[in-house]
Amino acid sequence: MQLQEIEKLLLKRQGSYIDYPFGDDIMTLKIENKIFAIVSEKDNPLRVNLKCEPNDAIAYREIYESVIPGYHMNKKHWNTIILDGSIPKSVVEDMISQSYELVFSKLTKKEKEKILSS
Repeated sequence: MQLQEIEKLLLKRQGSYIDYPFGDDIMTLKIENKIFAIVSEKDNPLRVNLKCEPNDAIAYREIYESVIPGYHMNKKHWNTIILDGSIPKSVVEDMISQSYELVFSKLTKKEKEKILSS
């Protein structure tokens, strides 16, 4: 998966935006200043960190060799997905949706309303 493709998938989420708080080659995707994805642009193949339910995180790691515990993240709640083409695009999209929803669910009512009204 190329950078433009993963970026497009991540930005499809309502209220999402790109930020670079960790340097020029570490793209973070946020909603209301909360990170739901981190893309390491310098890696080839690309890697993306996504938030995950703990049981799902373990299951993904057992099913796919290219899913590993989240690099520099809480390994219970984050996975690093190596975008080498071994995971179906639909599964990657599901992982992105889950990450977004997990972060969205923790926002305040006011933050959620702001996103949903935009």
